[in-house]
Amino acid sequence: MTPRLGFAAVLAALVAPMLVPGEAAAQRRQQMPSRQELGGGNTPIPLPQQEKTFPVGASWSVVQLNGKPVYDRRATLLVDQNLRGTGFGGCNTFSAAAYPLRQQGFAVGPIAITKRSCDKGTLDFERSFLMALRATQKWDMVNGRLVLKGGAGELVLSRSL
Repeated sequence: MTPRLGFAAVLAALVAPMLVPGEAAAQRRQQMPSRQELGGGNTPIPLPQQEKTFPVGASWSVVQLNGKPVYDRRATLLVDQNLRGTGFGGCNTFSAAAYPLRQQGFAVGPIAITKRSCDKGTLDFERSFLMALRATQKWDMVNGRLVLKGGAGELVLSRSL
């Protein structure tokens, strides 16, 4: 076989399916399983959920820490447009870089905190709050409340003034 004849044979093999488009399309249709075969029937195909937007610029107060309601303590969080998280931990004020990420991820950098002296109960609450905040990996909005979840616990915050 000469090189020229080999090229012609390859070209014919490539062009032949294009010359019979109806037949090639029929073969592709036959290879695709139907919705019935996939078990779908008339069930609607779920659409991907739209990404939520983190509420930057809103002020929040802690109402629940690790599943326990917070009544007698006050702790706040605000993430501004510069992605700086600031607030009050119950005794001291704090600030840290706070980054809402894709797929409702959340990252908090090292926390800078004032060093006021408070009673042991308040300091224990503040430490738990700041540890949960620093370890946050995911966020969500549930019934108008901001939920922050991570390795050190879960925070539920309500919108405040």
